[in-house]
Amino acid sequence: MATGKKKEHWRWEESNWHNPEIDWVKARIITAGVDVGSVSSQAVIMCDGKLFAYSNMRTGSNSPDSALNAINWAMEETGLTLDDLHYTVGTGYGRINVPFANRAVTEIACHARSGGFMYGPTVRTILDIGGQDSKVIHCDSKGKVTSFIMNDKCAAGTGRGMEVFADLLDIPIGEVGTRSLDVEEEPEPVSSTCVVFAKTEAVGLLHAGWSKERVLAAYCSSMAQRVLSLLNRIGIKKDLVITGGIAKNIGIVSRIEDKLGITALKPRYDTQIAGAVGAALFARALIEKDN
Repeated sequence: MATGKKKEHWRWEESNWHNPEIDWVKARIITAGVDVGSVSSQAVIMCDGKLFAYSNMRTGSNSPDSALNAINWAMEETGLTLDDLHYTVGTGYGRINVPFANRAVTEIACHARSGGFMYGPTVRTILDIGGQDSKVIHCDSKGKVTSFIMNDKCAAGTGRGMEVFADLLDIPIGEVGTRSLDVEEEPEPVSSTCVVFAKTEAVGLLHAGWSKERVLAAYCSSMAQRVLSLLNRIGIKKDLVITGGIAKNIGIVSRIEDKLGITALKPRYDTQIAGAVGAALFARALIEKDN
């Protein structure tokens, strides 16, 4: 008997959007930011500094193709073409491989620049949990980086680690956070700092009779503690915001907030487009500087 293909529960939701109320033809400056990350890629298009369109999709095996796919999906059904973009900035791990970009800017600078646009002018600390690393960035009122720290030693405290657990437990990644909170008592965090060993530890807990929710609670707690360690090393300046795919995981965000005793600001847009937003803002500043 034929069996159906296993659902890819580890995949983050992909999306694109454009604002039908903005007529890009009337825009004076059209800029784009493309963030090619290790796990996902985003493209953002702005018209005179206003968000017009964006896409958020899985990064493929080829950075230039991922960049093109992201920008093309953002432009879908808008009538825009690459020739209509006045300036484009590439960022992320694949920033030097965005074939249509006029310039590349680091993701740290782009996340800092996006803070005010995404969350408001009071942002001073940005916690970005990406696919393969975590960063804590301090910025000023103008979105300029004042200091930062990052940890890329292991995927256990990143989006990729969460994908591994979603796949292991056969739970859609969008439900991981909510289900991790569905426990009567908070369990001890998983002890392993490596995603490979954490996965082995989780399998052992399942065999010992733990529910999937309890295992998820232990792993989300472990991720939160790793992030807190990074935050404590550099310090927290209010207001705090959280970007990246993990910012959509209420199980991790709520545990971070509980430990810190503060509430992170809520975003105006998809938390995964922060880097691309910053890149598009940089693009506008650069083109205005040249003119």
